[in-house]
Amino acid sequence: MDKIKYLFKRITSMSFKNMFKTIDEIHEKTNLNRVRLFFDMIYCGLRYQAGYMDYKLYEMYDLNASQRKTIVTRGINNAIVKKYNNLEYSKIFNDKLLFNEKYSKYLGRDWLKVTEDNYREFESFALKNKEIVIKPPIGSCGKGVEIVKVTKENVQKIYKNILETKRYLVEEKATQIEELKKIHPTSINTMRVVTLNGYVVAAYLRMGNKNNFVDNFNSEGLVAPINIETGVLDYVAIDKKMNIYKEHPISKITIKGFQIPNWDKVKKFSEEVAKEVPELGYVGWDVSQNEKGPYLIEANEFPGHDIYQLPPHRTNGIGLLPTFKEAMKKRKRRK
Repeated sequence: MDKIKYLFKRITSMSFKNMFKTIDEIHEKTNLNRVRLFFDMIYCGLRYQAGYMDYKLYEMYDLNASQRKTIVTRGINNAIVKKYNNLEYSKIFNDKLLFNEKYSKYLGRDWLKVTEDNYREFESFALKNKEIVIKPPIGSCGKGVEIVKVTKENVQKIYKNILETKRYLVEEKATQIEELKKIHPTSINTMRVVTLNGYVVAAYLRMGNKNNFVDNFNSEGLVAPINIETGVLDYVAIDKKMNIYKEHPISKITIKGFQIPNWDKVKKFSEEVAKEVPELGYVGWDVSQNEKGPYLIEANEFPGHDIYQLPPHRTNGIGLLPTFKEAMKKRKRRK
């Protein structure tokens, strides 16, 4: 009876219009039979908790059963979040002001909350830094983020604009070490380090592209997985359209084989910050490095699985689930 209820829930929650559109797209790419794709997609949803977008994104139509069971699908990712994260604490990550307060010692830069009665404090902060980053407390993918140069002539105008647009968080402009800066100079190129139960289970270098000052995958950025043992990029980079980059299109730096500097420090740092709020045991941390060492940009208590184990980033079709399960076993041994 429970299986029947689950099947009904999965089927009724699907958008069949988008599902059939996805089937058409896969058919055009592979020439696989649409009927076969439909039933295989339903099967993967039931057996591996894969949505139709997972099926397309991870090219599950091209994987055998042994490979499929290693993929962290949407359903599995959601289950891990549910098991390891007490979402009552999620406001710490969803509100950048609360996040900066909690993780202030890990930020590696000055910051200030702007209010209607602290103009003098803002003026001193802004003129001292000369160039500041303005952020809305709530938001993602770099939306609403602005870098502005400050002078005595425009500081009051900037303050008024912050209040009008409700972007109450201002920060000292982050810097990065030369090895990361040379990849894409106009953005802070961050490492998305995923911890599960305090252990690093996955990591990715996110690189800006074109003239963007953010490195987000959803803002035309590039991503390449980091070998969590060595800190080396073992694969090429891709963008959200699944274009493959052997070298960065701007800097021409070769992606595969690039060594993340000070990787051991980055890994240790990420596992240290993961202990701050143990109620959130599955987190994606955005980390960069300046001359003083690793520092936090922000974090996500609902790590998106869309950059995990993409086809160009897999060996023999194997996904990340075995690594995740190993971290879960370590937790049991620590009890």
